[in-house]
Amino acid sequence: MNGLDKRERALGDGSSVAPPRRPHGGGVAGTGADPVKALMLRHRDLCERAVDPLEIAAGLEAHGVTDRTAARFRHRDVFSLAEEMYARAGRTDEDGLPAGPPPAAGPPPARWAVRALLPGALGVLAVAALRWTTGEARPVVGLLGLFAVVAGVRAALGRGPLSSEGRSLPGPHDWRTPPGARAWAYLLVGYALMGDGLLHAGLVGGPDGLPGGGQSGDWPVSLAPLLALALSCAPAAWSAYLFRTGVGRKLAGSRGLEEFAATARPLLLGVVAVHLAAVSGLAALCAVVLDEHSTPAATAALGALLLIARLLTVHGFTHAPGVVLRAVGWTEIVTVCLVFAGRLPGCGLLAGPVETVVSVWGAHAVPLIACGAGALVLLFHACRRLTLASAHAPAAPRPPSDR
Repeated sequence: MNGLDKRERALGDGSSVAPPRRPHGGGVAGTGADPVKALMLRHRDLCERAVDPLEIAAGLEAHGVTDRTAARFRHRDVFSLAEEMYARAGRTDEDGLPAGPPPAAGPPPARWAVRALLPGALGVLAVAALRWTTGEARPVVGLLGLFAVVAGVRAALGRGPLSSEGRSLPGPHDWRTPPGARAWAYLLVGYALMGDGLLHAGLVGGPDGLPGGGQSGDWPVSLAPLLALALSCAPAAWSAYLFRTGVGRKLAGSRGLEEFAATARPLLLGVVAVHLAAVSGLAALCAVVLDEHSTPAATAALGALLLIARLLTVHGFTHAPGVVLRAVGWTEIVTVCLVFAGRLPGCGLLAGPVETVVSVWGAHAVPLIACGAGALVLLFHACRRLTLASAHAPAAPRPPSDR
């Protein structure tokens, strides 16, 4: 392979045009040698739709252009290279590349803030109706209330910072939420509602019937985690909003990809910490109001897991959240199955590890460990992916995908 092919491979997919060599006399070789113009022709669509240099910089990074690559185009970093490409794209008489369309205005907070409060309001009404209902109508009321909360969550995810609306990123990004990831998220919330009660009942020889919708009976249902998660949709939306606006300001003030990553990472960790504290407080408050015995740490771990998964999803990274949610869900399912499998003749050892964990830390230790580990894995992944400039590239509006 010759030297030119090696340079093309080093430049990546988005910058395979090598800069011209300088002759021994010090001038630029050839009058038509313009590496930046060749790069603009290769990324013509990106230059046409760009509304500012930041969008071009993010698109170049998504195609593998780094600050070291920009130096080969005689620029100190990708942002400087993007500024020249944006400035030259605006001169239609020279390059024939029209400037991009005006940026689309995002939805004002007043529009999505009401949607973010909807799951919590419906959750309060559902819990109140379930507490006031007795007899055979109670399971029906609980099921209707659950459907209402799910509808409220889907409405909250359809607009605002928790929505993938307006995301259309190049390369490996995908703005659509995988149906499997959504189903596993609902399953984890369902386990928070009934999983601990089923696990405890299985360890003591039950259950002998279906759950009655409350703490009574041999299969108790914990309403505090579900209500806390529904109420936490509003803090989650504001956390995502603060992250998006903060990243936008840092992106505008950064002069290099590494500098932007170093400033965006603390912001991401701070937003997750604030949401974790909010969910913990809501879980403790709901447990006191509903007079239930629940561990706020397990609910907070699940809330953090869902928030990080959602942040990755709305920025186009959908694979890792789906894998982690599936792994956490299977962990909780297998744990319950081991308890019931231990009742079979000669299979008592299967339930031994679960019995040990529950006897030492309680039934809430299972979702706490599973969701906590999943949240840490996704947080590590988010610190690598959401600190990329290409993850925050502006885009033309798209219809919401979560309706």
